[in-house]
Amino acid sequence: MRRHPLAARAGLAALAVALALWLGFERWVGTTELPPLALDTSVEVLASDGQLLRAFTVADGRWRLAVAPDDVDPGYLDMLIAYEDRRFLAHRGVDPWALTRALGQAVTHGRLVSGGSTLTMQVARLLEDGSTGSWSGKLRQVRLALALERTLSKDEILALYLHHAPMGGNLEGVRAGTLAWFGKEPGRLTEAEAALMVALPQAPSLRSPDLHPEEARAARDRVLVRSAAVGVISADAARAARREALPAARRPFPALAPHLADRLRAAEPDLQVHHTTLEADLQAALERLAADSLRDLPRQATLALLVVDADSGAILASVGSADYTSDARSGFVDMTQALRSPGSTLKPLVYGLAFSDALVHPETLLNDRPASYSGYAPQNFDNTFRGPVTAREALQASLNLPVVELTHALGPARVMAALRQAGITAEVPGDTPGLAVTLGGVGMSLEGLVQLYAAIARGGEALPLSVVEGEVQPRAQLMTPEAAWHLGDIMAAAPRPARLPDWPLAFKTGTSHGHRDALALGFDGAHVVGVWAGRADGAPVPGMYGVEVAAPLLFEAFAHLGEKPVALPPPPPGTLIAANAELPAHLRQFGTRLVQTKDSPRLTFPPDGAALVPMAGGVLARVERGQAPFTWFANGAPVVRISHEREALLALNGPGFVTLAVVDAAGRSARVEFELR
Repeated sequence: MRRHPLAARAGLAALAVALALWLGFERWVGTTELPPLALDTSVEVLASDGQLLRAFTVADGRWRLAVAPDDVDPGYLDMLIAYEDRRFLAHRGVDPWALTRALGQAVTHGRLVSGGSTLTMQVARLLEDGSTGSWSGKLRQVRLALALERTLSKDEILALYLHHAPMGGNLEGVRAGTLAWFGKEPGRLTEAEAALMVALPQAPSLRSPDLHPEEARAARDRVLVRSAAVGVISADAARAARREALPAARRPFPALAPHLADRLRAAEPDLQVHHTTLEADLQAALERLAADSLRDLPRQATLALLVVDADSGAILASVGSADYTSDARSGFVDMTQALRSPGSTLKPLVYGLAFSDALVHPETLLNDRPASYSGYAPQNFDNTFRGPVTAREALQASLNLPVVELTHALGPARVMAALRQAGITAEVPGDTPGLAVTLGGVGMSLEGLVQLYAAIARGGEALPLSVVEGEVQPRAQLMTPEAAWHLGDIMAAAPRPARLPDWPLAFKTGTSHGHRDALALGFDGAHVVGVWAGRADGAPVPGMYGVEVAAPLLFEAFAHLGEKPVALPPPPPGTLIAANAELPAHLRQFGTRLVQTKDSPRLTFPPDGAALVPMAGGVLARVERGQAPFTWFANGAPVVRISHEREALLALNGPGFVTLAVVDAAGRSARVEFELR
C-alpha cells in the first residue's frame, strides 16, 4: 500500500523536529558549566585509634568535615533517600514523576508548592547556593543536575550532599551535624537522630533544635512517619523515636591537644588529616587534671604535662598549658616546647655518665663539702654540708656540691655533648657550658627532659620523641644499660613526702633559681611523665617548689595510666651490686686523685671509634702509663679485676657498641668507645 506523500513529509518533519530538540537538549546539557566540585573540608587531627582530637573550620568559617557514604549509618541513608528522593538510584538527575506532580500543584495553586527536587538537584543548588523559589532557579538546577549525573557516579553525588547539606548555623554536612548536635560520629545513629539529620537541611534556620524545638520536632516526626510508611523502619521504632528528646544545644567540636594540633598544622599546612600517637581518653583526662590544678596556683601561673611510651618514645598525651584560651596565663604558649631552666632534673644525667665511665658507683663515697672552681663556689639548696655521702645518697638528696664535682671530672662539654647525642636541644649563654649547667644553668624544654628520662627508662638508649604515627627515629646509646638501671633504682628509692603514694616510681624534682620553674620527671616500667609549673613569661612564683607543686601532679598523671605503675625492670646481667666495702679500691671513694695527669693511663688498643671483629677468646685491650694494678670495665661492669698486666683479653658479648674503661691503682682512668661486630 502506497503511503500518502503528505503524511510521509509530516513524519519526516516531526522526526527532524524531534532530532533537533534532542540535539538541542544534548547541547544544552553538554555545555553546562559545572561549579567547582573539589571539597574544602576541615583539617583534622586524630588520635591513635582514629578518634577526632581537633578539627579546624574551613576558610569561610564553616564546619565541613570529610565523610564518605560508607562512614554514615545505613539507616540514615535509607531515611534520606526514602524521604527526599525515592527513585534516586534510578533517575538521571531529574525525576519526571516528581516534576509532573510539582507542575500540577503549581498550576493548581498558582505558585511552587513542592519542588519535585531530586537529591542531585539539591546538590546542584547547594553547590551554587542557588534559589529554589523561582522558575529560573529551578531550571538551572535541572540543567546542572543532568550534567552532574553524566559526570559523577551516584556515590559521588551522595557524597557531595553528605558534605554540603546545611545543618544549622555554620554547620555543613552530616558529620558536622552529628558532632555538633549529638557529640558523635555519624556511623551509628538512633532512628530519631537520623530523622533529625534528614529534616534539618530543608529549613535549617527554622528547624534548629536549640532555637525552634517545636518546629524541629515536627519536621523530625514527619520523616519518621514517612520512613515507617515505606518500610524503612517499623511502626514501633517510629513511635519510640518520636518520644526521644531533641538536643537542647549545640556541642563544642573536639579541641583536645590544641597546642600540638596547631604545631602539626603549621608544620604541614597542606596535610588534611594528621594521624597522631595520642590517646584521646588520656589526653582529655590530663587536660582536666591540669585545669583543676589551676585552683592551687597564682592567677598568672600555668602547667604543662607530657606522657610518652617508654619503649617507643611515642607521645601519648601533651598538655601545653592548663588553659589554652587564657590571656592572663599566656595560655597560647606551648610550655612543653619552651626553653626553661631544668633545675635539678639534669643531675641524673651526670651520675649516669659517671657510672658509665666507671668514675663512680652508686655506693662510692663523695665529699659534700665547700669547693671553689676558678671563683665559682656552688652551695647546696639548704646552705649546709653533709661531708662524706654515697653517690646514691647525694642524688636522692639532690645535693649540689657532689654533682658539680662529678661535672668537673667529666667536663661540662661532655654533658652537653651527651644531650646533643640524644637529639635534645639545650642552650647555654654564650654557647660555652660551665659547671652550672647541671644545676639548671642551661635552657631545655619539658619535651627534651622527658626525652632524656625516656632514655634512662629505656636502658640508656636515646630516641627522639614522636607524635606522628609510623615515624622511624634514630637511636643512640647515651649511657650503659647498667648505669641507667642504677639511676632508676636510686630514684625509685628516694625519700618522698608522706602524701605521695609509695609506688615503684623513679622520679626527680627540680626548682629553678628564683622559683621560676617547678618540675617533676618520672618513669615506671612502661611510661615516662613530665610536669612543669610556672609562669609562661618567666616571672618568679615565690614559694613554688617542684616537690610541692609538680610531684603530686606527676603521681596523679600516673594514676590515669593504670591502677598502679608498671614495675621497673630487673638489673641487666653483669650489673655490679655491692656495698662500699665490697667495691674495688678505686671505686670506694671519689676525690681529687681522679684528676688526669701526664702519667695517667692511656688506652692504645682498641682505638676510639673502631669497629672490631673479636679474636678467639675475646677482645685484646692494651694500656700504657698508669700505675698497676688495673681494673677493666665494659659498659660500666667490671670484666677484669686487679690485673698487674698491661694487656688483657676481655670476654665481651657482641655485636654492639662497647664503652671500655680502665682504672689504675691511683684511681685515674682512660676510656674508649668501639663497635663489636
